[in-house]
Amino acid sequence: MTKRCGWCGKTQLYQDYHDHEWGEPLYDEHALFELFILETLQAGLSWITVLNKREAYRMALDQFDAKTIAAYDDAKYESLMQNSELIKNKLKMRAIIHNAQCYLNLVERHGSFSDWLWRYVDHQPQLNGYAMLTDVPVSTPLSDQISRDLKKMGFKFVGSVTIYAFMQAMGMVNDHVSECFKYQAPRHTQ
Repeated sequence: MTKRCGWCGKTQLYQDYHDHEWGEPLYDEHALFELFILETLQAGLSWITVLNKREAYRMALDQFDAKTIAAYDDAKYESLMQNSELIKNKLKMRAIIHNAQCYLNLVERHGSFSDWLWRYVDHQPQLNGYAMLTDVPVSTPLSDQISRDLKKMGFKFVGSVTIYAFMQAMGMVNDHVSECFKYQAPRHTQ
């Protein structure tokens, strides 16, 4: 039997996500924007709730095209709020549009969301060595810093816990526990 991190449960969708996406270094600009938006939706919810709705969000949000989302008007917002396949949260729905606008501003200013994010770790994933799920933090000083920096740029739903979950999902930090088949031991430098 394959040993996995305890959070991914027994559903195939969750296990596939764990096995093929979570903790894998992600540098693609578009994929990072999608993951970022989905992570901001997770605030106060379980990840499986968002993951189950990922395809519906792809369809509803024009395949996560940031320029298109940033230009959504009130009529589009209302149609999104009427979509029964999406999470019904007015603030989060407004934040998707707002964060797309902030994302475009960040890209214009810094050239790339991916480069901007990955510079925090010198473009190399941090391999952590946690033995048990209870050892894994929910936030770190680095997630605190990224959260503060995003908030200064106007982003919403980017608290430190949300940002740490994003860092884990995008592979900026690898928090697979030591008994998990995806675990990689931390590298020690001399």
